[in-house]
Amino acid sequence: MKQARVLTERDVKKVIDYIEAFDRHAERNRTMVLLCYYLGLRVCELATLRFEDCFNERGEVNDVVFLSHNQTKGDKGRRVFLNKKAQQTLKRYSRSDIRGLQQGYLFKTQKSRRFNTNALTQLLKRLYERAGIVGASSHSMRRTYITKLASSGVSVKVIAELVGHSNISTTQRYIDVNDDMLIKAVELL
Repeated sequence: MKQARVLTERDVKKVIDYIEAFDRHAERNRTMVLLCYYLGLRVCELATLRFEDCFNERGEVNDVVFLSHNQTKGDKGRRVFLNKKAQQTLKRYSRSDIRGLQQGYLFKTQKSRRFNTNALTQLLKRLYERAGIVGASSHSMRRTYITKLASSGVSVKVIAELVGHSNISTTQRYIDVNDDMLIKAVELL
């Protein structure tokens, strides 16, 4: 099976620019794409995120999101550490005029229902296509996140923990070796 395309920063900017310019659900869709990019979330995890997972009782963004075994793959819960960019993205989303955001699922369809994984997968694929990104899928941001961490020198063991893989060989399959990584590697000598 062909793997999802790893996106460049330019690709990510292109998708966000498209969403902000042409998408009627821009704030919601921008937030979903950026959370996948900044946190490496699976689509099933994104679809089941609840307001209470991301925000405390005072409405402040949490530093860590605790995903239950029902929200993750493999029937094992995990922690997701929110970096500053993810926190800013969530703050912006919570300040936007989103009906019913203060409770329940964080991302809802236009009919105010929660997304199922398949619908969210199709939405992300459609956004990439409309932005002109060929070969991208709902898994592209997860692969991009993992590859970006690896190219920054983060240990595969740490990356596996961050993304919820129990085996580092799974994580290694996600990493797209690129010329920049190879150049950095030979310059270490």
